[in-house]
Amino acid sequence: MEVVDRADLPARDDIDEVYKWRLEDIYSENELWEANCGKLKALLEEMETFKGKLGSSPNVLLAALKKCDEIGELLGRVYAYATMKSHENLKDARSQVMAGRASMLAVEVSKAMAFVRPEISCIDDHTIERFMEAEKDLEVYRFALEQVRRLGGHILPPEQEDLLALAEHLAGSPRDVFTLLTGADLIFPEIKDENGRTVKLSEERYGKYIYSRDRRVRKDAYVGLLSTYASAKNALGATLFGSVRKDLFFAKARRYPSCLEAALFPENIPPSVYEMAIELANRYLELLHRYLRLKKKALKLDELHMYDLYAPLVPETREGIPFEEAKAAVFDGLAPLGEEYRRALAEGFGGGWIDIYESDGKHSGAYSWGVYGVHPYVLLNYKGTLRDVFTLAHEMGHAVHSHLTNGNQPYVYSGHSIFTAEVASTVNEALLLEHFLKKARDDRERAYLLNMGLEQVRTTVWRQLLFAEFELAIHRLIESGEALTQEVFCRLWRSLNERYYAPLLIDAENDLEWSRIPHFYSAFYVYQYATGYAAATSISQAILREGESAAVRYVDFLKKGSSAYPLDLLRIAGIDLTGPAPFEETFAAFSNRLNQLESLLL
Repeated sequence: MEVVDRADLPARDDIDEVYKWRLEDIYSENELWEANCGKLKALLEEMETFKGKLGSSPNVLLAALKKCDEIGELLGRVYAYATMKSHENLKDARSQVMAGRASMLAVEVSKAMAFVRPEISCIDDHTIERFMEAEKDLEVYRFALEQVRRLGGHILPPEQEDLLALAEHLAGSPRDVFTLLTGADLIFPEIKDENGRTVKLSEERYGKYIYSRDRRVRKDAYVGLLSTYASAKNALGATLFGSVRKDLFFAKARRYPSCLEAALFPENIPPSVYEMAIELANRYLELLHRYLRLKKKALKLDELHMYDLYAPLVPETREGIPFEEAKAAVFDGLAPLGEEYRRALAEGFGGGWIDIYESDGKHSGAYSWGVYGVHPYVLLNYKGTLRDVFTLAHEMGHAVHSHLTNGNQPYVYSGHSIFTAEVASTVNEALLLEHFLKKARDDRERAYLLNMGLEQVRTTVWRQLLFAEFELAIHRLIESGEALTQEVFCRLWRSLNERYYAPLLIDAENDLEWSRIPHFYSAFYVYQYATGYAAATSISQAILREGESAAVRYVDFLKKGSSAYPLDLLRIAGIDLTGPAPFEETFAAFSNRLNQLESLLL
């Protein structure tokens, strides 16, 4: 079986096993999963015996940390298996129950281990060093302990931590209300598609129609979606205000000088990194404006509107690409990363990591999921477009990152910060794009690829940093004592869009776009997409320029997991995000590709 081209999706059983991931590598049968759920609960009871004793002796501290690792690794398997099983078919009741149980177990684990960080933070530095000398096996946890100790000034006494834990349940209310309001209560209108058929609009379908080559469809989708959000603007303004108030509450409770510092301090990222990214995005806005003017000319429009931004300048040039051909393209495109990287990639392609094709009830989209002690997994819904080939490269970037980390780090350092995780996926996309550009069959395909690269910078750097600037502004407003309303959000959103997208005619509907962005309920998150993209651009350019030496540095970075702070990890790969160079390289590459696209289209 290759690309599915049917209106009725196949049942999962109709898809050949070779195109499915092997969850049996985690548990060969559900009974083993059940047994591990029971084992996990028993481990939580054992964990309880350490409560109040972590500072008593080096042996006790080591045993407790090892128990944390054992619980974390087991929970990782139990949770991953149940959740991915449920994603195979969201209509399957049994797997949905398993996923629900896994989520409840995760909550139990979080509660049972809540005492660990506060207790460690209360152990003084002298005692920690004495413990390290007495128990050499504690050395592996040195950085993990340093992270907790560093947070010591922001971890409260146990009784107050208990109160904050209770408050966390309330703190999730704004996001919960936003999710239910936008996902269940808002009623989106019907529009006509390109063929005149009546279709019900939704967030997911909007993502399709905003790319339509039919301007009437794009506008109807845009107006229909944002007008629906406008009908609940006061409620959505209240939910966002509530979320920002929550951020301020926890920042003050944990004695941070600002909401921004509260968000960045755990990863040891100076606020100047965030602020510099925004400043650089604004400094290079003329490049974005030039690209938008090219869009206007290429689309032959008298006025460029927000609903024109995603209109393709060149239609998709290749469809129906067999998956074997996609794998070969990714494998060849990532050759500059060296043999060690490609051995891991080949293992993933042939080792039951990937669930490839769409089927009835399958979870939409794509993701990668690392399972410590097993191997990573990748979910796709491959349809054979060029974009799907890039999605494969993106997700395999995450997967190989997990594979290399898990093969070289103990469990305690097996995770990845978003700050570094997005680098691994974006380097793959950058190298694949260069590979395809070199092999472009004609000017039309070359223009399509150049436009794809420009759109990545527009949406991942400028758009996300517009979001970041909005977040910073609304948090500073509340820190200065101002109330936030939907009118305040709308005014600020319009002013930012008028600056970032100066060549556009900003429609009134766009003033409400802030109300549909779920990331705003996880404050100061989105800027990491921009920093990750800039870092990945610098890394990929260095690999193409320097060859093996840069590739070796990069693979070494991938092996480090979370064994150091994100900025220090990126320095291993030769990237310093405390300075402007990665962003300047990104904008220089954007300018170069824009020059090429202008020469092809004008």
